[in-house]
Amino acid sequence: MGGDGAAPTSLPGAVRDAIGASLAGVDAELARRYPGDPGTRQPVHTVYVPADRVAPGTPRAWGEQALAALDAHAPDPAALADVLGIPGDLAGPVYARVRAKLVREPVEDLRIDFEDGYGPRPDAEEDAAAARAAALVADGTCPAYVGIRIKCLEAAVRDRGIRTLDVFLTGLMDAGGLPGGLVVTLPKVTYAEQVTAMARLCEAFEKARGLAPGRIRFEIQIETPQAVLGPDGRATVARMIDAGEGRVTGLHYGTFDYSAACGVSAAHQAPDHPAADHAKAVMQAAAAGTGVRLSDGSTNVLPVGPAGQVHAAWRLHYGLVRRSLARAYYQGWDMHPAHLPTRYAAVYAFYRETLPETAARLAAYVTRTTGAVLDEPATARALSGHLLRGLDCGALDAAEVEHLTGLPRARLAALAGRD
Repeated sequence: MGGDGAAPTSLPGAVRDAIGASLAGVDAELARRYPGDPGTRQPVHTVYVPADRVAPGTPRAWGEQALAALDAHAPDPAALADVLGIPGDLAGPVYARVRAKLVREPVEDLRIDFEDGYGPRPDAEEDAAAARAAALVADGTCPAYVGIRIKCLEAAVRDRGIRTLDVFLTGLMDAGGLPGGLVVTLPKVTYAEQVTAMARLCEAFEKARGLAPGRIRFEIQIETPQAVLGPDGRATVARMIDAGEGRVTGLHYGTFDYSAACGVSAAHQAPDHPAADHAKAVMQAAAAGTGVRLSDGSTNVLPVGPAGQVHAAWRLHYGLVRRSLARAYYQGWDMHPAHLPTRYAAVYAFYRETLPETAARLAAYVTRTTGAVLDEPATARALSGHLLRGLDCGALDAAEVEHLTGLPRARLAALAGRD
C-alpha cells in the first residue's frame, strides 16, 4: 500500500491518526509536567543569614572576610593548591578567578532567614525584620538571587510564616514590585498538601496585588524522611513538585534536619552520608525533566581557628563540593564567609579541568568528526550545559570557550536547549 512519501508502506493514514489521537493526552501531560530546564542561570550556592543580622553590606562583608581568610591561610596559588590538591597547571587560573570573584560577586544567592537561624521572636520584632528585609532587597544592592526563608507551614508556626511572607512581599510591592531574582524558601515540608497550601498562598497574594498568575514561585527544603518516602511507599517529593502547580523552582536538601530525623548521630551528619545520598538520588529522579533544580546542603565544619584547623575544614568542604558537582548537584549551601574560597575553588577547578575535553567533544559532535567518543544529542546537550554553567559562574570566559569549540554562546544555548 502506498504512503505519503516515495517509499511504499502498508498502513493507512487512519492508523497513524488514531495512534496520535490516543496519545494526545500523554503528549499534553509530558509538555506540562516535563518542560525541561528553564534555561536560566543557576547560582552555585546559597548563603543564608539570620534576618536580624543581615544588612546592606552583608554580601560585601562576606567577600572581605573570605579574602582575609585566603590571605591568612593560602596567600598564593601554590599555597592553596597544596592545601586542596589542585593540579599545578590549574592553580594559578583558579586562584586568580577565586580572588576576582570574591571582589566582584562574593555571594550569588542570599537567603534572609526567618526560620532556624532566626528562631521565635515577638510578632512586632519579626514584622519589623520582614519589613527591613523587603527594604534591603528593594534597594537593588543585593546579589542577583535573593529572598527569604519563612517559617514552615506546620501548625505551631504557620500563621507567623504566612504573616512574614505577606509583610515581606507587601513591602516589595510598595517599593516598586518584585525583583526578577526573587526566591522564597519553604522549609520542613512533609506532605504535598503543604506545598498546595503554599501555592494557594502565593495565588492569593497575586490576586490581592494584581500580579500575573504564577509570578510568585518558591523552592522546597527537603528536611524530613517523609518528604522522600511517604507512608504509602511512594516518593513524596515527586508529589510535592506536582502539588506546586508549576511554582516550585528548586529542591534544597537540608543536611542536619534530615540526618537527625533518620537517627544519624551528630558526628556523622554530613552531605556525603548514605542517608543523604539516598534522599538526593530520589530528589534528582523526581525533578528530572521538570525544570525544578537541585541544591545540596551544607557542612557545619567551619574554617576558623589556627591554620591547621582552617586547612582541614577547607579540604573537607572542597571535597564535598567536588563530590556534589560530580553527582550533578550544581548548587549548595554555605554557612560561613571562609567557606567561599573553597566553594569557588572547587567549582572553578571542576569546570576548568574538563574544559579541553568537553570543548573537543562538542566541537567533534557539531562538525561530525569521528573521535574516541561517539556522542549523541543528549550528550551534546549535557556538554553545552556544562560549558554554560562554567560561563555563568565565572569559571570560564566566553572567548576561550568559543575559541576551543568554534561556538558562540548563543549556539551553546541552542544545543543545550536554552534558546
